[in-house]
Amino acid sequence: MDTTGTVVLTVLGVLALAGGVLVFVLDSMARVTFALLVSLACVGGVVTLLGLPYLGVVTVLMMVMEMVIMAVFMIAYMMNPAGLMPMSMLHNTRGALAVSAVLFAALTAGIFAVPWPGREGRPPRDSTVQLGTALMEGQMLTMVVLGLVLLSTMVGATVLATQRGRYDRFGDDLDRRPAQDPVGGGVGR
Repeated sequence: MDTTGTVVLTVLGVLALAGGVLVFVLDSMARVTFALLVSLACVGGVVTLLGLPYLGVVTVLMMVMEMVIMAVFMIAYMMNPAGLMPMSMLHNTRGALAVSAVLFAALTAGIFAVPWPGREGRPPRDSTVQLGTALMEGQMLTMVVLGLVLLSTMVGATVLATQRGRYDRFGDDLDRRPAQDPVGGGVGR
C-alpha cells in the first residue's frame, strides 16, 4: 500500500473509532444513529482499502440504508420528539468495562499466541467473485426472500399505522371537490 493509501486508511480508522465513541457519548437516539452510520461507513472504507471492494461497498450500502430507515422510524414513531430527548446509552458501566477489558486482552493475546499459517498458492484474480461465492453461494435465494419479507413488513407496518388512506380526502364516493383533509383523524369527525 502506498503512502496515500496508508494515510486514508489511518484517517478512516480514526473516524470509525471516533464515531464508535460518539455512540456512547451522545445523548439522543437520532444522533447516536448517525454517529453509528459514520463509524460503520468508515469501516466499509477500511475494508475496501484492504482489498475487498465488494464487501466494503456492501457494508456501506447496508449500513446507510439500515441507519436511515432506523432514523425515519424513530422520527415517525418515537414518543419523544424525533428521538432527540436526552437519554443515556450507558448501562452497567462497571460490568461492561470489565467484560470489555477481559475480552480485549484475550483477543490481543490470541493474535500473538496463534501460529498464523503462511500463504499457499497465489491470490485469486478476482477476490470479489471468490468472496461473493463464499458468502452467498448457497444462501442467495434465502437473502432475496428475506429482503422482500423485510420490505413488505416495513410497508405493512406503515400502512397499518396510518389512520386514513390515500383517497379519504375525496370522501366515500371520491366526489368531494376540492379535497378536504380530515381534521382530528377521520372523515366526518
